[in-house]
Amino acid sequence: MPGASDAAVRAYAQSAEPEFRRRRELGAASARSLLLTVLGEFVLPGGQPVWTATFLKALGLLGVEEKAIRQALARSAGEGWLAGERHGRRTTWRLTPSGRRLLTNGTERIYGFGQPMHHWDRQWLMVLATVPETNRKFRHLLRTRLAWNGLGNLSPGVWVSPHPEREPDVRQVLAEIGAADTSTLFIGHLGDLTEARRVALQAWNLNEIELAYEDFLGEVHSLRPSDDPETFAAHTKLVQEWRRFPFLDPGLPTELLPHNWSGSQASTLFHQRHDTWRPAADRQWKAMTGDEAE
Repeated sequence: MPGASDAAVRAYAQSAEPEFRRRRELGAASARSLLLTVLGEFVLPGGQPVWTATFLKALGLLGVEEKAIRQALARSAGEGWLAGERHGRRTTWRLTPSGRRLLTNGTERIYGFGQPMHHWDRQWLMVLATVPETNRKFRHLLRTRLAWNGLGNLSPGVWVSPHPEREPDVRQVLAEIGAADTSTLFIGHLGDLTEARRVALQAWNLNEIELAYEDFLGEVHSLRPSDDPETFAAHTKLVQEWRRFPFLDPGLPTELLPHNWSGSQASTLFHQRHDTWRPAADRQWKAMTGDEAE
């Protein structure tokens, strides 16, 4: 995410990066990850400081305990996303410039993601990145940042993407993490469609991605909120789960996807439920922030 600090990007990635586990519960996310979702979905658009008590109520609706919420706020401040201001015995929290950039970039990626690439000229971006085996933190940062930009790991040190237009973003990422001088980028065609499909299967685990989408569809269909507090919780869980997929799904061209790709169904369901639940979720958020303002 250009414009955000490496520490912020690492933290964002760690809180959103998916784990391949069948039948994963939507409510199993960490307090920090859920806090980040609330910040992006409600605090960022509002642009106003938020009381600690509001976060306690909001994340309490998601089953998070008070101690974990306070720790998540403190960690987020430590990462540079939030700044606290004391008002007697109470505290308000506002997004820092770094936090706003982080969440704005993440929000744009989340809501612009989900539809297959229908027109592809069959060109690929290839990145050769040399990273010392002994520097595990550097390797993790490189992997996280390249995956966020939709690249797949074809083999050690070799990353590919059927989106050559992302070359400027990838070059910026490599420069920001200090890997520009040890990396080489190419753009070109890759044999025929059969070879391209083989490369896609090798660089990304499409079967696991498909299973993750199926889990998402099943879990979202099971959410049936009946009032504003339940809708706030359902809406936040919906966004929380969906924001994992830009790390997981590279947005491949239709020609490289399996038949009846579940990602298309999942994208449609996400946007439908998001539009349906958003008004009630906003009402609940305003009610919780209004209670603390009185």
